[in-house]
Amino acid sequence: MWHGKKKRTAREAGKMGDALLTIQNLSAWYNNEKRILSDFSFALDEHEVAGLIGLNGAGKTTFLKVLSGLLPTFRSEGIFFCSAPVDFRKQDFKRCRYTVFAEDNSFSYFTFWEYLAYVCAAYGKEVPNVSELIQGFHFEEYTDTLLRELSTGNRKKAFLITAFALKPRLLLLDEPVNGLDFQSTEYLYRQISGYKEHGTVLFSSHILESITLTSDRVFVLENGRIRQTFERGQINAEDIREALHDENDR
Repeated sequence: MWHGKKKRTAREAGKMGDALLTIQNLSAWYNNEKRILSDFSFALDEHEVAGLIGLNGAGKTTFLKVLSGLLPTFRSEGIFFCSAPVDFRKQDFKRCRYTVFAEDNSFSYFTFWEYLAYVCAAYGKEVPNVSELIQGFHFEEYTDTLLRELSTGNRKKAFLITAFALKPRLLLLDEPVNGLDFQSTEYLYRQISGYKEHGTVLFSSHILESITLTSDRVFVLENGRIRQTFERGQINAEDIREALHDENDR
C-alpha cells in the first residue's frame, strides 16, 4: 500500500518560497450535480516547473481551464497572484499567463505569423525573433500555412512557439507532448526546463518521462484533489507510478 510522503499545503508552499500563485479550497464544476475539483488547495512558486499528473478524469484540464478564465463555474476561499487577490478573467492577469491546450482549433484561418502578431499585440509586446524556436520545433515549412490546414502536431508547435516567444510570467501547458515527433519532444523538454529563467511553468501530462525530466515539483491528482506532492530530489518514475497505481486500485 502506498503511504506517501508529507504533503505541503498551499499556505506552507507560499512561506517556503516566493509564491507566484496561491489557491485555497477551490471547487469547480460543469454542472451542479458533479464537482470536478473539490477543496483543491495549491501553490506555485516563482521560477519553478510544476507537473500535474493523474488518471483520466482527475481534473487536470479542468484546473487549467479555471486558471485560463475559461470555466466560470468555480469558487474558492482565496486566490492570490503575487500575494494580491486576483480575478482570472481580468486583463491584468491575462497578460501574465498564456495557455497551450492539448487540442485547440481556434484561429483556424490565421497563419502562424498572423497568429503570433495578433497574440503579441494582445499582450502588448513587440513580435520577437522566433527563428531559433521555429528551427528547434522543425516548423520552417509551415509558418505561412493556415492553422486549419496543419496536422495536430504542427498546430501544437505553432502554439508552443508562440508561448515560449511570449515568455509570460505563468505558462500553462495541457499535455504539451501530445502529437509531437521525437525531436520536437526533446526540444520541448529543454525549453520547459530552461523556462525558469523567465517565469513559472505548470503543465499536465500522462507521460512520466516528461514529468520526471523537467519538473521541480510533481502533483498527483485524484478525484479533483492533490493527493500527493513530490518535491525536488523525490521525483522518480517508480514512486509516481506506484502512487498512480495505488489510486487506480481504490
